Amino acid sequence: MRRTLDIGLRARGYEVDVAASGEEALDMAHRQRPDVVILDLGLPGIDGVQVAQRLRAWSTVPIIVLSARGAEAVKVAALDAGADDYVTKPFGMAELLARIRAALRRSDPTGGATSITTEHFTIDLAAQRVVNNQGEVRLSPTQWHLVEVLARHPGQLVTQQQLLGEIWGPGYEGAAHYLRVFMAQIRQKLEPSPARPRYFHTEPGRGYRFQIDEPDPLASSPGVDAPP
Repeated sequence: MRRTLDIGLRARGYEVDVAASGEEALDMAHRQRPDVVILDLGLPGIDGVQVAQRLRAWSTVPIIVLSARGAEAVKVAALDAGADDYVTKPFGMAELLARIRAALRRSDPTGGATSITTEHFTIDLAAQRVVNNQGEVRLSPTQWHLVEVLARHPGQLVTQQQLLGEIWGPGYEGAAHYLRVFMAQIRQKLEPSPARPRYFHTEPGRGYRFQIDEPDPLASSPGVDAPP
C-alpha cells in the first residue's frame, strides 16, 4: 500500500515521504512539516489512532485515515483522535486525490493567498517577510514562524500547544512562557499600539488569534498575557 500510494501520488506531482511505523511517522512529521498526512490505522508499534492523537497535540496538519476497518466505532475513534477524514479500503486513487484536495482547501483559510495586507503592514507568505510603510520589518526566524502560523489561520484560535509544537516541536507543549516572550516582541514590531493589540490577540489559557478586522474598541481588552 505504501509503495502504491508513493508511486501514484508522485506521478500526480506530489512530494511524498513514507514512514513504516507510527513512531517513524511522528518523527518525520516533526522534521518534514507535511501539508497533509495519510494514515493507516494498522501500524507496527503504536497504532494509527495513537499517532493521530499525538500528532494533533502539537500540529494542525490535516489527517486522512485509510483503513480496511469499516466499523462505525473505529471511524469514530479515529475522528475523535483528531483525524479530519476517513477513507475505507478498497478505494480509488481519484477518490483519495479528491479527499486530499478538500483537506488542503480546508487547512488554508487564506485561500492560497501569498500575502495578507492590513492597514499597518503586509505579511508576504511567499517571500517570508513583513513590510510596513517604512520598509521591511526585521523578524527573527522564530518570530517569523509564529507570525506565519497565525497568519495562515486568520480569525481562528490557534492553541498554545499547537503553536509550541509547530514552532519548537513535540515536548515543548508546556513552555507557554516562550509564546508570551515572542508575542510581546512581535507586538512591539508590528502593532500600532502594543499594549492594546489590534491584530495579535491573546486568549488567556487557550492560545492566540490573528485578527485582520479591527475589533470593537469597547470590547477589546489589553493584550497582557495571563498565565496559561
